[in-house]
Order: sequence, then structure tokens, then C-alpha cells
Amino acid sequence: MVAAVVAGGAVLACLHAAGSTEESARRRVTAVASSVADSPAVVAAVVGPDPSRALQPYAEQVRRDTGVAFVTIMSPAGIRYTHPNPRMIGRPFLGHTEPALAGRAFTETFTGTLGPSVRSVSPVFDRGHRVVALVSTGITVRILDRQVRDQLLALILLALLALAVGGAGTYLVNVRLRRHTHGMDAAQLGRMYEYHNAILHTVREGLLLLDPHARVALANGAARELLRLPEDVEEREVGELALPESLRACLSSGRPCVDEIHVTREHVVVVNKSAVTSGTRDLGSVVTLRDHTELQALSGELDSVRGFAESLRSQTHEAANRLHTVVSLIELGRPEEAIEFATAELELTQRLTDRVVSAVAEPVVAALLLGKAAQANERGVELVVTPDTEIGDSMIPETLGSRDLVTILGNLIDNAVDAAMEAGGDAPRVFVTARVSGDRLLLRVADTGGGVGADAVEEIFDRGWSTKDGTRPARRGLGLALVAQVTARHGGRVEVGREIGAVFTVTLPLAREAMA
Repeated sequence: MVAAVVAGGAVLACLHAAGSTEESARRRVTAVASSVADSPAVVAAVVGPDPSRALQPYAEQVRRDTGVAFVTIMSPAGIRYTHPNPRMIGRPFLGHTEPALAGRAFTETFTGTLGPSVRSVSPVFDRGHRVVALVSTGITVRILDRQVRDQLLALILLALLALAVGGAGTYLVNVRLRRHTHGMDAAQLGRMYEYHNAILHTVREGLLLLDPHARVALANGAARELLRLPEDVEEREVGELALPESLRACLSSGRPCVDEIHVTREHVVVVNKSAVTSGTRDLGSVVTLRDHTELQALSGELDSVRGFAESLRSQTHEAANRLHTVVSLIELGRPEEAIEFATAELELTQRLTDRVVSAVAEPVVAALLLGKAAQANERGVELVVTPDTEIGDSMIPETLGSRDLVTILGNLIDNAVDAAMEAGGDAPRVFVTARVSGDRLLLRVADTGGGVGADAVEEIFDRGWSTKDGTRPARRGLGLALVAQVTARHGGRVEVGREIGAVFTVTLPLAREAMA
């Protein structure tokens, strides 16, 4: 391209040089001829007895001073008075003179005794404005060609210099481009872009590329879906996006993230973030996002199952102890005391079971309450199902699945049991209420713990907020965040109050359109 531009420019410059040289020659010879024709000395000499003797030295002086090829002064009949070659004096002028004889100066290209030349012929007027002589000045084409060749040589040298500079610049740009593209040409870059685009939008994991200023450079489809990102997310700063505060802080910071769990409105997301560098340059960071929602729910269910198993194991152990006690009392000859001891324990357990089964027809919720009651009892906390608890059969629609109910109740009860234990006291208790009121399901969990401070009400539902110590803080503080997420997903709300301790009230709509 550089060569084509330079060659085209050189051709145009050559054409312009040739045309301008000829035009300059025409103006030059016209000016010289007019000046000589207007000279009073020339007018006086042409009417004198010997015009050649007076005019030949003058004409040669003018020729040398102006650099033209010839200055010829002639009679109206075309007989030369002057000529660079003295032998041509007195001979007829070779060329046209008719326009000049009519009183008008003109220029032409004509071949005369000195070869082809650009010449001008001007009339010489006397005081009566009669044409008494003619003046012709000219520059030979050979001189013009030499001038054009000199200009062309300069143009060619300039073009070669421009070509060399352009070639060197092109080479340097190409080397730099190759270095930045790792030696790949345009076709290879095109294929890599196609593969890159296909991979980004087909992987199931969410992928974000952030520049050094925490602006989104790229977001694939999975990331847009997980984080509910807008269509114009590219080039926007992370701080402008509608994301949870903890996730914004993670993405905006320069620190790496490894398997951090963050809770959005609809998903539990595992975030990994690492810096991207090229040599000493900071290119930003790459963020991968994995949907952990289902796995988190399954983990919660697994924890519940494990809790049930531990409870059954503990109850089996306690049952064995009670059985040994009963057998020992019988062996000691105290059957009445053995019967009283056995029936008292059975009545306590059966009373709680009957209360839960009669009040809660939803089997999963009933099993959860029984299991949590057993777990709480092992830890010295009494779980009380309030008298107004009542969930009849078919009251809960399929859209409000049992898994979500387990997530809400299980996390609230676990936190309440922990709080009641930490507070201590003579009779730590947890009170659970689950009932349907109109078109809404009300779940309330209260404890005898220390409660939630007014300054912490807004923070307790953030991921990572926890009063517990642990070796894996990234896994702590998820319970209440999950409760808030599930509640918001179903169009409900969570309220935090304080009576004897903390009171968490979750209200969920049962109508399908409200939960959509």
C-alpha cells in the first residue's frame, strides 16, 4: 500500500512538474518578448539605417541575462535582425507571425533552427501604433527536458526516501503487531476469535473478564444469567452493577478469590478470581462463576439427614440406657417404678410426635421439626412447637417446594438453637410457629438467646455475617443469606424482632401469581 501510494504520488508529481515547467516557460518567454518589444531603444533601432548592428549586442545581452535560448528581432516581413547564430541574421524567420502582425502577442511550440522550442512572438509598435518589427523569444524543448529531468530526479529520490521510510515503518509496525499477536496472522487471529467466542458462550460456567480498572471487558451468557447482568454490561464498572455488596467488593478488589460463596437474589454462586498479567503489565482479572444453588440445597438436605441419623443414633443409645434401667429395676423387684420410668419417657416423646404430626400435615416439614427437636434436646435446648401451629394437607402449593421450606426453617432453627445455647440460662428454648393465614404462610422462630442488635439488623442477611468462629469463614454466614434469598425468590419478606430473644418471621405468599 505504501509503495502504491508513493508510486501514484510520484506519477502525479511528474505530470505536474512537466506541465508546470512548460507553463512557466511560456510565461517567461512572453514576459521577455513583451519587455524587449516595449523598449524605446528597440523602436529607435528598427527604424534606423542598420538595425542588426544596434540590436544584436542588446539581444544577446538580454538572452544571457534572462536565460532564454534565443531573442530574435525581425522585420514585419520576417527578416531576422538578431540571432544567437550570426550566420542566421538576414534570413527569414521560421515560424508563424500572423497574430503578431495583427497586433496580438502569442505563444507556440515550433521547430526552428535551434530545434523544437516554446516561443513567444510580440509586435513592436511605433508612435503611430503601427507594427514596425516583431520580437520572438524562446526556450528550447531540450532545456525544458533537462529542467524536468532535474525535477524528476529530485522527485524520484524523494519517492525512494518516502518508500524507504514507509517500508521501515511498516516493518516496525508489523514486528510490533506480531509481538502483540504472538506471531499470528489475520487468518489465525480470525480462527482464534471464532474458537474463543464459541468456547466462551458454550461453557456452562459463568466467565467475567475485568480490566485493571474493574470494568467488565467481557461476560459470557452463563455469567449474564447467573448475575442477571444487563445487555450493555461491557465497559461498565462493577460498582455500577446491581450485585450484592459482598460480591461487588470481591470483584472490585485486587485480591484473588478462591471458592468464595456469594448469595445473589436467585442463586448461590461460587466465585474464583485471579489476576492476568503479561510480563510486567496488569491486564486485569478473570472471574469464574459456578452455580452452587442446587448443591447448596442438597447440602442442606444432607445436613438434615445427617442430623436425623445422629438423632436416631443418640436416641438408640438413650433407649438402650433406659432399657437397661428398666431391666435393672425389674431385677431389683421394683416393677412399678420400672413401668413408671418407661411410660414417662415414652409419653414425653409421643406427646411431641403427636403434636407435630397433628399440626403439620406436610411430611417433610414434620420430619424436619422432629429431627430438629431431637437435635436440640441433645444439646440441652427445648424446641417448642407453639399451639397455633397448623399446616393442613394441600395448603402449600407445589411452587413453594418442601426443599425451600427446609432451607428456611432449618437455618432459622439451627441459628436459634445456637443462640439459645450461647445465652445459657436455666431453660434455653426455641419456639417454632408454622401456620397458614389467609393466602400467606407464616413461619416464626424465636429463641431465648441474646437477640439481634438494632445496628446489625441490616447486616445479618449478608453473606459472611456470623457470630461463630470457624476455620473456613467463606462457608460461614450463609444460613440467613439463604433464607433471605429463598424468601425474596418467592415474593415474601423476612422481619426481625425481639421478645425474649431474637424473633425471625418469614411471610410467604401462597398464590401462584404472587410467587411468579
